[in-house]
Amino acid sequence: MEIKKYTEANRIAWNEVTPYHQKANRGKLYDSFGKSGYSCLDPLITAKIKELGIQGKDVAQLACNNGRELISLKNLGGRRCIGFDISDAAIEEARMLAAHAGVECEFVRSDIYEISREFNESFDLIYVSIGALAWMPDLTNFFGIASGLLRDKGILLVYEMHPFLHMLNEDNKNDPLRITESYFRTEPWEDHGSLDYYTNTQYSASVQYNFPHTISGLIMGCVKNGLDISLFEEYPHDISSCWAHLQNLTARAPLSYILAAKKRGK
Repeated sequence: MEIKKYTEANRIAWNEVTPYHQKANRGKLYDSFGKSGYSCLDPLITAKIKELGIQGKDVAQLACNNGRELISLKNLGGRRCIGFDISDAAIEEARMLAAHAGVECEFVRSDIYEISREFNESFDLIYVSIGALAWMPDLTNFFGIASGLLRDKGILLVYEMHPFLHMLNEDNKNDPLRITESYFRTEPWEDHGSLDYYTNTQYSASVQYNFPHTISGLIMGCVKNGLDISLFEEYPHDISSCWAHLQNLTARAPLSYILAAKKRGK
């Protein structure tokens, strides 16, 4: 698989959309993070993070976007906190938001598949959140990167959209649970549409690629890389900005999940 072909295209796409996201969200973000100790993380994942333990831990977030979640993890008690993201514009925004919040976080512009080995075995907790995995062409390789970054017995924590949603068409409001895609699709979706999911602003967009994944892909990606799964829970609530219309259906679908895995000791 030509990983670089896909990740470089996605870097360009995210650099294009970031100014639109900034325009839509900067005021609210800056107001919120102007308050000491603010966290944007919802109560469910906050409880899991506290249960796993974050006080005094070194934390990394892979695909950290504008840094709001990493800053929140720092405010929850993380020690050294580093965010990695492929988008130049997102990393710049993350640094500005952390400076505004007066919170010490580090942000590194890097393709996740090319994170420097200097960071290997540097973290006690790695966090991956909503929408990150769909941009990753090779899930096994991705979990290998995460495992390499963790110290022995470090924790990988994933809070993501459920893979079931890749089978649906979010625009089909009349029959929202009608399956339109195979769960076992392997080829990426190639899209030239706007990535501005906040205001749906249309602009001349470069091509971007999204990748479907399965639950077994998640599980085996961890297993093959020395990560022992200690928690996997599925939920009927939406954590994206796309699937809220499914939350109140009588036939409730899995919309999100939390996975936690511990790196085996040597």
